[in-house]
Amino acid sequence: SPLYDSAEYMVAKADEYNFHYGLLFAISMQESRGCIAIPPGSHNCWGYGIYGDKVTTFDSYEEAIDVVSAGLYNNYIQKGLTTPEAIMKKYTPSSNGSWAYAVNFFFDKLEE
Repeated sequence: SPLYDSAEYMVAKADEYNFHYGLLFAISMQESRGCIAIPPGSHNCWGYGIYGDKVTTFDSYEEAIDVVSAGLYNNYIQKGLTTPEAIMKKYTPSSNGSWAYAVNFFFDKLEE
């Protein structure tokens, strides 16, 4: 994964915002296969702010990790949306549950 070199940074950001680092990894796996399939040059492994014709881009993986970590904390976790199922309802409301299932699957793989 292109995120390999950013793993420690992802853990540090998750620690800063007091959520499990696995959430960043699992969402990136669900959204882009760990940053394998992203809009060219976007550094956006999380599908963050990507819908319709809109594509949110970042100058680097670190910038993306900063913005996504803060966004997860401020827009989801701080509002009590702490599980993939709860996050899914706002992050990707059109999902039939498969998004949360996949995020949980990848999160569980980290715990093995």
